[in-house]
Amino acid sequence: MNRGPLLCFCAAALYSIGGLCIKVIPWNGLSINGARNLVALLVVGGYLVLSRHRLKLNRWVLLGAVSVCGTNALYAVANKLTTAANAIVLQFTAPVFVILLGILFWRKRPTRLDLAACAAVLAGIVCFFVDSLEMGGMAGNIIALLSGLTYAGVFLMNDLPDSDPISSVFLGDVCSALIGLPFLVRETEFSPMAIFSVVILGAFQVGLAYVLLTIGLRTTPPVTAALVSGIEPVLNPILVAVFYRESVGALAIVGAAIVIGSVIGYNALRSRRDHVKQDAGASHQIGKDERDETV
Repeated sequence: MNRGPLLCFCAAALYSIGGLCIKVIPWNGLSINGARNLVALLVVGGYLVLSRHRLKLNRWVLLGAVSVCGTNALYAVANKLTTAANAIVLQFTAPVFVILLGILFWRKRPTRLDLAACAAVLAGIVCFFVDSLEMGGMAGNIIALLSGLTYAGVFLMNDLPDSDPISSVFLGDVCSALIGLPFLVRETEFSPMAIFSVVILGAFQVGLAYVLLTIGLRTTPPVTAALVSGIEPVLNPILVAVFYRESVGALAIVGAAIVIGSVIGYNALRSRRDHVKQDAGASHQIGKDERDETV
């Protein structure tokens, strides 16, 4: 796995700690989302200052910001209107949306490897949650599905013309914080554990994770990034199970193995395919140079 996908993987691992922290915060979803994004703004803002990166503002950056804000807010709302399992499974239709949007707007046709890996990752995620999937609230399921669409937009930020993903993340976090602020001021319980958990969420699960993702997206195709991030919905409940001693069924373990194996296999095969192409291109260039020297 090269540096780009590895950073996307690390971002997904950080996203997955959400279940651990949210479990101990006695607030509604939008309150938590608003508070964690306030903290995240300090992290992302600090990165912008240290890297001397100036904020960029145009319609494409704003479109990326809408994707970030939409993903943050829609997922938080969906969790309150449908089951947690439904919300996370439906959000991870993102790789499918990445492929569809790529076809519609960039005329990028997915490879057989992309499609096979996408099917395997989705199958593994569904397998992981099959014991807990329920009909849930229809409104919540629809909102969770929309969060999958906006999440796809996050992975496509780097492909937008005249884009700047880190600016989109900062502006998206600003919008998320503003949306959540009216709900946050209505909360009454601010225990030390709740505050500590919000800080961890904001600093690592949102702030640092988005910084790593935007760096990783510079050298990682959107489909690859979306598939690598499929590790998040598997790690999330596993971490909760480990720290809160909740049981994990045999089928869930099989699903986790499918997702992890698919992600690793996909990146290994893709890396091998890219090396073969590079070697073929180098051989072609050497042959061309030799012919030119002969002439």
